[in-house]
Amino acid sequence: MAKVCAICQKGIIPGVKYKRRGQIKRTGGAGSKIVGKTLRRFLPNLQKVKVNLNGTIKRIKVCTSCISAGKITKA
Repeated sequence: MAKVCAICQKGIIPGVKYKRRGQIKRTGGAGSKIVGKTLRRFLPNLQKVKVNLNGTIKRIKVCTSCISAGKITKA
């Protein structure tokens, strides 16, 4: 599993991209309609970081939210 955070197990989340057509109501149109849906993936923001784990230094993939929250100690 390459695109998963080693700390919080955050991974790929499926989603949908909507294709819309028509002018929206607040600008004087009849309203926008959804004319197509495409599957997409939301990827986590992973960084390769040297981390001190139990006295050993390893290079692991960690999401930026874990890095900024201070859940790891950099080597």
